[in-house]
Amino acid sequence: MRKHLVIALVAVSALGAACGRSTSSGTAAGADLPKELRVVTSEGYPPMEMYKPGTRELTGVDVDLAMAIGKRLGMRTTITNAAFDGLIPGLQGGRWDLAMSSLSDTAQRRQAVDFVDYFNAGGSIMVEKGNPEGIATLADLCGRKVVLAKGSSNLDIGERQNDKCPPGKKMDIMQSEDAPTGLLSIDSGRTVATIVDSPVAAMYAKETGKYEVLPEQYDAGPWGIAVAKRNTALRDSVAKALQELIDSGEYRAILDKYGTGANAVSKVTVNTGAP
Repeated sequence: MRKHLVIALVAVSALGAACGRSTSSGTAAGADLPKELRVVTSEGYPPMEMYKPGTRELTGVDVDLAMAIGKRLGMRTTITNAAFDGLIPGLQGGRWDLAMSSLSDTAQRRQAVDFVDYFNAGGSIMVEKGNPEGIATLADLCGRKVVLAKGSSNLDIGERQNDKCPPGKKMDIMQSEDAPTGLLSIDSGRTVATIVDSPVAAMYAKETGKYEVLPEQYDAGPWGIAVAKRNTALRDSVAKALQELIDSGEYRAILDKYGTGANAVSKVTVNTGAP
């Protein structure tokens, strides 16, 4: 999905439960897991990952779910903020154990990591409130100036559409570091539209009152918790812990807290994104 270039990494630590390898139920923890669960995210994408107002404390759907998974596994959980395009390379290099940052489970990414799929969403077109350009579909973006976040699945959506635009009516695509930066270009009139993940788009529109989110979602599919391919035991333990959170109702309570209950899944799957 997105996002935000952070030069210095900011680590936020919290204790999910007493350090160890077992849980109160004894069902979720793996037989040979580390005592610390190192999770990385990339803030700047509310309501999924963001800072609490006026602080450098991370919060959001992914942050709360990460802490709940760590607690279920009986592991001390550390959440680190990093640049979005460094998340998967960091997993591959062993810097972190999990990446939770609105990551679409795509075939390209699955070449590098495995995904525990936990959320369903697609990209939605955002325009200035009132939709002065009368944009209704992706095809209406042909011949227009559009902003899309670099490295995101939404950039892929825009580029695929651009390939379909007729000669002489190609989009003028500007790439932004993240969704908020892209929206600034709409505010200034430099672009007329962007594509943002649907729950994030809805929150921006609601909080600012400056944008309109078109109803159709494109490339709707699973978002996943990324795990290095070598860490199959951790992957399976995370999947089991997350399913327990779903069954207990804690998962849905976290999503509802941030207004994303409509994006919930009823069953955890692994690597089930589009081929």
